[in-house]
Amino acid sequence: MTTGIPTITTTGIPTGTARGDSVNETALYRLMSWMSPAYPIGGFSYSHGLEWAVEDGSLRNAEDLRTWVAAILGQGTGRVDATLLAAAHRAERDEELDEVAELGAALRGTRELALESAQQGAAFLAISCAAWPHPRLLAFSARHAGQAPLPVAVGVCAAAHGVPLEPALTAYLHAFGSGLVSAGVRLIPLGQTDGQRVVAALEPVIAAAARDARQTPLDRLGAATPMVDLASMQHETQHTRLFRS
Repeated sequence: MTTGIPTITTTGIPTGTARGDSVNETALYRLMSWMSPAYPIGGFSYSHGLEWAVEDGSLRNAEDLRTWVAAILGQGTGRVDATLLAAAHRAERDEELDEVAELGAALRGTRELALESAQQGAAFLAISCAAWPHPRLLAFSARHAGQAPLPVAVGVCAAAHGVPLEPALTAYLHAFGSGLVSAGVRLIPLGQTDGQRVVAALEPVIAAAARDARQTPLDRLGAATPMVDLASMQHETQHTRLFRS
């Protein structure tokens, strides 16, 4: 019986995967390193407005968390980030890349969401240039240190090191979604098993978001999650805060 879950070969690459989706061992290792929670970019300190949503009672259980995170990934910042990552990955000229970075910096609904992306992007660039240097990455960092949104920095790094776009998108969205679920587990609170059930339920959402990102031109890019933006705005003046956004 087919389960829909790809089997894994001894090389770590799913069998039955399209040629454009495959990664070699080196690319896979780098992608896993960059998207790991251990990569020190401070992702654990941001909740993307989720902290206020828990505070005001919008999120009370695992199903509420799944719905909230799915909306962010499919119609909100996740969709925007994935499309920016794809554009940065495909950019062939510095001018194109700089335009993507400028657009990404502008597409943030609140001050805290802008801070979240810029600070993680700056940390990602600094660490990647030190540990995984590449001429194009170093040049981009010199032009945009402290300013590049995280998805753009990841897209530049992945392209420079030969990591294919498709797995880079899936890994980025998984890391984003898992980080939000982790915040929800701590804030609601939920058990770890419930958290992993939410992560499992997000699999088709992430697959669809990655597919849409590959097909969406920048002039059609947008988001539709006003409740997330409002939660982020309220978080700016929240009395007791564990997270920075």
